[in-house]
Amino acid sequence: MKTMNYLRLICLLSVLAMLVSPAAAQVKLELGVGGGVRLPMGDYSGETTDYYAGTKYGLSTGYDLQAKGRLGLAGFTLVGGIEYGHLSNSGEGEAGRGKVEVSQSIFTIKAGPEISFSIPGAPLTPYIGGNVAWHSISGKTTFQGLTKVPSGDYDVASASRIGFGLNAGVILKIGSRMSLDLGAEYALINPLTQEWKVVDAKNDARINSYQSLNDDKDPLYAAGDDNHFVAGSRSIATLQVTATVMFGF
Repeated sequence: MKTMNYLRLICLLSVLAMLVSPAAAQVKLELGVGGGVRLPMGDYSGETTDYYAGTKYGLSTGYDLQAKGRLGLAGFTLVGGIEYGHLSNSGEGEAGRGKVEVSQSIFTIKAGPEISFSIPGAPLTPYIGGNVAWHSISGKTTFQGLTKVPSGDYDVASASRIGFGLNAGVILKIGSRMSLDLGAEYALINPLTQEWKVVDAKNDARINSYQSLNDDKDPLYAAGDDNHFVAGSRSIATLQVTATVMFGF
């Protein structure tokens, strides 16, 4: 139901963009690069003890880099982009014992409609928008001095998810062909699909749970089982706040 609501919202934004954007005879193109901060939301946040326990991913605030394009057609604005986000955290695995270092990277390709609102006489233009996005997530985990997993570095196998984003911001004109785009976006990364994947099926050990994204419930979960301890699916979402320098063509 939530997924259908987001799809309806993006379709509505597309229709509104065609209705309220000023008609133009020529195509208007802007390209730019920028960056900012990325905050984990929902089950993507938490502490490293949560990650070790399998309840959350335990990530902290990281950074975000992006390349962005804005294409203005006759009565319609389409915005697309490529992003790279990195989040990490470190701390205890168990209360008073061991150390966990967790990091994950998100590569994103996204596109969607945008509605802008002109303010007469003002050098800024507010906007709202939505997008559909493809995400590729990978990472690395380091365990040291814990009782249930061997110490060492472990890669998190790459996984892809289709998600949605809702964004808003303002565009500040700083020249005839240059502008500064200040924006924020709430990205739902895995609203459609969650998956449980075992990298080494022959090794029935706790470490398997950390070597894939594993945002779904462990199908072998049993209360009190140290090897199969992830009891439910986990939501992955982030909030990005960015500043992007755009150039008009």
